[in-house]
Amino acid sequence: MTRIIKIAAAAYPFDWLGDFNAYRAKISAWVKDAADCDLLVFPEYSAMELASLGGREVAGDLEASLHEVARHETARDALHAELAAQHGVHILAASGPCFEGPRPVNRAVLFGPQGRIGHQDKQVMTRFEREDWDVVGAPGLRVFDTPVGRLGVLICYDSEFPLLGRVLAEAGVEIILTPSCTDTIAGFNRVRIGAMARALENQCIVVHAPTVGEVDWNPAIDENRGAAAIYAPPDGLWPENGILAEGPLDQPGWVKAEVDLDRVAESRRNGRVLPFAHWPESAQARLID
Repeated sequence: MTRIIKIAAAAYPFDWLGDFNAYRAKISAWVKDAADCDLLVFPEYSAMELASLGGREVAGDLEASLHEVARHETARDALHAELAAQHGVHILAASGPCFEGPRPVNRAVLFGPQGRIGHQDKQVMTRFEREDWDVVGAPGLRVFDTPVGRLGVLICYDSEFPLLGRVLAEAGVEIILTPSCTDTIAGFNRVRIGAMARALENQCIVVHAPTVGEVDWNPAIDENRGAAAIYAPPDGLWPENGILAEGPLDQPGWVKAEVDLDRVAESRRNGRVLPFAHWPESAQARLID
């Protein structure tokens, strides 16, 4: 029996929100629009729109906005758990700051119909996160065994580091979820190319969900460029360009694709090329005289 699932990746715009009920209405509408899918992926840092609930002064301050968004973590988690149960779907919620120490991590939480499954924190921080925002990494990757496949998460910049993807692939991950937030086309392309490379070398599915649009009230998310996409390895068993689905640049909305997860195993076993199996040979590379 094949394991066919339908995946939705969001290209998500920020809005100024009057209260949490406005956020509830927005997220509820987005999830309803993708309720025909099994797995929904929201972008990195798109939870930052909750900073607007603190008013203009708070929303416009880098430090205060982190604390305002973190203040709504419990309510946000409850909303996503409710929606996942209501629609019978799995949701990787928008990542956002989580304070478990003196400085926040960038955390994405996965929900299923039975509730909260777990979370993944960003591993490698960008220069902006390190030097301007003081958002910190939290080393350690997780694997999520779910009815929609064996999942892993590489948040934005993490997708640009092959060894992180390899750790997930060696643990049997079939789908890597890559939420992102990039403010230039170059930044978007770095994540896009990284996501496609991780799909190629690990012979798996990679789901890329970016933020899009402009924001005039918070300097951390003021510009957002990207296109949602779902990638596969171009190894003879998938589309020749490795693209299962791809949306238009900078346009909000869902991008959806059906995926046969049995084909991931088939790729790793019998693709036209076998980069997943042949990785150890590359890991033994050394310089010679």
